[in-house]
Amino acid sequence: MYSIEYSKQAIRALLKMPPNTAALIRTKLADLAQDPLAARNVKKLTGQPGYRLRVGGWRVLYLLDGTRLLVRVMEIDTRGEIYK
Repeated sequence: MYSIEYSKQAIRALLKMPPNTAALIRTKLADLAQDPLAARNVKKLTGQPGYRLRVGGWRVLYLLDGTRLLVRVMEIDTRGEIYK
């Protein structure tokens, strides 16, 4: 099982969004930490390192560190804003 580490931006985004959405995103990230390579709604990013997890209209950008078994959540934002 991988551990999850949040960036400051990701923590701020979770605090600003509705509580039910934040809980859903945290649940999806916990599921992802069980087996990151078999997760659904995940794609590798093009042009930059990392992956994205789709949770409804929200996107979670993260990096995988296989040596330390770590999922590092970099950004959480809506679909229209995350890639800008």
